[in-house]
Amino acid sequence: MKKYLITFIMVCLFTSCSDDEKYERLNQDPKNPTEASEEFLFTSATISLGDFMASPNVNINVFRFISQYLTATTYVDEPNYDLTNRNVPQSQWSEIYRDVLLDLDDAKDYINENSDLSQGEKDARLGQIEVLQVYAWQVLVDTFSDIPYTEALQAETITLPAYDDAGTIYVDLIQRLQNARTLLSSGQGFAGADVIFGGDMSKWNKFSNSLQLRLAMRISDSNSSLSKSAAEDAASNGVFTGNQDNAIIVYQSSPPNTNPLWEDLVQSGRSDYVAANTLVDIMNGLEDPRRMYYFDENLGAGVYEGGIYGSQNPYSSSTHVGESFLDPTHPGILMDFAEVSFHLATATSSDLNYAVFGDVLTHYENGVTASMNYAGIDDQVAIDDYLSRPDVSYDSANSNALIGTQFWIAMFDNPIEGWSVWRKYDEPTLNLPGSTGNPVPLRYTYPINEQNLNEVNYNEASQAIGGDSQQTRLFWDVN
Repeated sequence: MKKYLITFIMVCLFTSCSDDEKYERLNQDPKNPTEASEEFLFTSATISLGDFMASPNVNINVFRFISQYLTATTYVDEPNYDLTNRNVPQSQWSEIYRDVLLDLDDAKDYINENSDLSQGEKDARLGQIEVLQVYAWQVLVDTFSDIPYTEALQAETITLPAYDDAGTIYVDLIQRLQNARTLLSSGQGFAGADVIFGGDMSKWNKFSNSLQLRLAMRISDSNSSLSKSAAEDAASNGVFTGNQDNAIIVYQSSPPNTNPLWEDLVQSGRSDYVAANTLVDIMNGLEDPRRMYYFDENLGAGVYEGGIYGSQNPYSSSTHVGESFLDPTHPGILMDFAEVSFHLATATSSDLNYAVFGDVLTHYENGVTASMNYAGIDDQVAIDDYLSRPDVSYDSANSNALIGTQFWIAMFDNPIEGWSVWRKYDEPTLNLPGSTGNPVPLRYTYPINEQNLNEVNYNEASQAIGGDSQQTRLFWDVN
């Protein structure tokens, strides 16, 4: 379920998402047809999404580098933002389109054809799929900007899909989540096949609303009216209220269903990653209690020294990743209460003043506390002491920097969100990589296959966004 069924050579022949289905069908023996159930496809797509989000593998996912949570010991191309050498953009493009979106699309077909399901059960399952598809689409948009959307996943009729405007996609994704709310309340959806919530539809509803809140807050600077209405709508219908609501993937203790972190940090036997000095220095300056969870004390009790970001670093004299992240059962985070709290803090800040429940101070402190609790820090006195520090205590005059920095620290194990937080808040200040001094990417460049095989649409998209460069801002990154 977690392993690729298509060879690397075949993957390299894919022309964006539209050809995935066509080439996938070439791998099937017509004399021995196979047919997967909607349950298998739903689980497989969920795990593929979770694995991608959690993976630190430099061939697949380098968000932990781009967010400057980790850095490398020997091979420093990716921490210096050379993403084309290993064709990282193509890997993400193929993984999300083929192993997540296409599988979920096929699952929809099976659900609609299943006469054993009531209409309520069908609708609820379709609602769960909608939430995961919206999540996956947002990951693609937040990584690349304009992408194939309305013409995607239609290989039989559209082999070279046009790209859609990223802002327009966001508008549609918000509408899809609002529609999913009705579907999710229609009946019982996937249960045993649901590796996130085990079929708890009330939690799926909170996840859907929380994801809508994320989308809404992302566009607060680019589409303020929709941001306000969508955020208020999401909050009023129920978002995460505690860590018990977190959308996480539960992994197993033995292969093949282990957390990809364990696979690359332990099973591989390699020593390629250390904590980045960017994160370590900021947390050291704040005397952050989460250091004992995020980092190992391999240099001595209470000693944390990050590797110089983007330079070669000796493994033995740099701080390692914390023990919890070396556990094969370490959960994979899709979305958590800390993230929701920081979105609500921003929404209730004086800059926006959206009509959502609570106040900025409460939400800000909830975000920090939720992150602390998730790290196993339950001592409220220690948490209160941290929150009372002058460089942590909420101050409306320094709202953006405080929220941005604490939000970024809290997203250590959800690194694409850490990258988005930095792009959105411009906080904290990230380092220039030691080997090249290249600026931090604002997006991925499009996959080479798109340039070669979908050239006309690629050229139009590149021109529309202002150039296919790592320094081209996304539509929502306007400040």
